[in-house]
Amino acid sequence: MPARKSKAQAAATAPAAKQPETPHAAVPFFPFARYTSIVGVHTSLLAFSTLLLPTTPTALLSKGLAGLQTGDRPRRAVVQVLTQDPVRTVAWICAGTLLLQGWWAGWVRKWLHEQRSPTDGADVTKQKLERQESGNQRNVALAKSAALTLAASVALHVVVVLFGAPLTKHLLHTYLMSLLLAILTVFSPAYALGLPSWKSDSPSLVSWFTWVRLFAELSPRTPVERALVYPAVGAVIGCWAGAIPIGLDWERPWQAWPLTPAFGAVGGYIVGSLVALVTSATFALAQVNREAQTEQALTEKTKKCEK
Repeated sequence: MPARKSKAQAAATAPAAKQPETPHAAVPFFPFARYTSIVGVHTSLLAFSTLLLPTTPTALLSKGLAGLQTGDRPRRAVVQVLTQDPVRTVAWICAGTLLLQGWWAGWVRKWLHEQRSPTDGADVTKQKLERQESGNQRNVALAKSAALTLAASVALHVVVVLFGAPLTKHLLHTYLMSLLLAILTVFSPAYALGLPSWKSDSPSLVSWFTWVRLFAELSPRTPVERALVYPAVGAVIGCWAGAIPIGLDWERPWQAWPLTPAFGAVGGYIVGSLVALVTSATFALAQVNREAQTEQALTEKTKKCEK
């Protein structure tokens, strides 16, 4: 009899012991609040530097102090400075964009490392060592990214000429515009992802297929990847659209080559960054909604099992 009672008690307690637990989907780490603030600062500074950096007093030294003491004042002076010397304007835009892209690429690289790093307590020491190694290799990655950006600027120069840019005239104009486009599209991915390699080892193959998936297939999967792909695509589209007004016979100073493609590239990059932010936010809210619905369904199922 005692044996039968113990079996009955075990059978009674078995359902309670086998109650389903709420599974937690493995959501990749991403500091979304910080990402939102960084995107806002980055795009604002990019627009500010593009419009105002070429009109700073340092940029006006070539005109002399007389250009600063004219009675026309800000609005006309800004337009004149931006359109009077397109080479100087695009060169200053490249300088400001390079500084901002270096700052932005550092954040993206950090987020990628945090997303790939282990989170277990036993791996804290290993994680610190990996961070130290990445800190020691940061200068090397920066140099490689700069080299790839310069190589991409030459390739883009050829592409722009094939699309109709002057072949023998305005070479510096065309190259500076190509350099700006390379800074916007190549520098950040190269620094954050690492350069694609032709080696046959596993890390090189993973890096190569990641580049192909992102920039050939245009298939980003995470917020960090969208933050790299969408702005690059926006910069290319903006540069192409910015070339359209040059063909119009309005004979305006701002139609000088390559002002409109350069400003279009920066504007397209900013729009792409904001689109990436909105898209990632939408996916994040949808993921939270799905998790809430799953948890609610499991809770209701658990209550039914208890009854």
